[in-house]
Amino acid sequence: MKKLILASQSPRRRMLLENIGLKFEILVDDAEEEKEADWSPEKTVMALAEQKVVNVAKGVVSPAIIIGADTVVAVDGEILGKPKDEQQAAQMLCRLSGQEHCVFTGVAVLDTETGEKHIFYEQTKVRFKPLTAEEIQRYIASGEPMDKAGAYGIQELGSLFVKGIDGDYFNVVGLPVCRLAGVLQEQFGICIL
Repeated sequence: MKKLILASQSPRRRMLLENIGLKFEILVDDAEEEKEADWSPEKTVMALAEQKVVNVAKGVVSPAIIIGADTVVAVDGEILGKPKDEQQAAQMLCRLSGQEHCVFTGVAVLDTETGEKHIFYEQTKVRFKPLTAEEIQRYIASGEPMDKAGAYGIQELGSLFVKGIDGDYFNVVGLPVCRLAGVLQEQFGICIL
């Protein structure tokens, strides 16, 4: 069996793959992300996921299956990435307060031996309760929002803000595990169960 590589340094993606029993290596793409300002959230996450697997593949010698992913939060089509500072985190959380937003994760899977590539995205709708200024400041003080798209993590303290979701919970964490498992089995012959 070909080795499996995760082209991501995200501890959440690593945990999700470990939780389903996959054995893999981690190789990170350090290249600058290339994206256009007018791209839709869907196009953005798929293009960035593809860039990651293609760039990581350049350094892989033996046959491998590479998985890359990118996640963004979008409100009314506008992408909210990872906050640059606490002020931007507060602005993002104010924007999400009492609103529904979408989380998009793009996934690319590449077989370095055959060149076969499969790219897709998953979308999940998330509804936030109205947040007080004090809740936002306490959450920011926890440090949790600073490395997460949209300035929150649904699997940690950010769960206190989520009234409901429509779609794949794991997509919001950072990797649509069910759909990825289907692609790995159907397109690349990797059976997890």
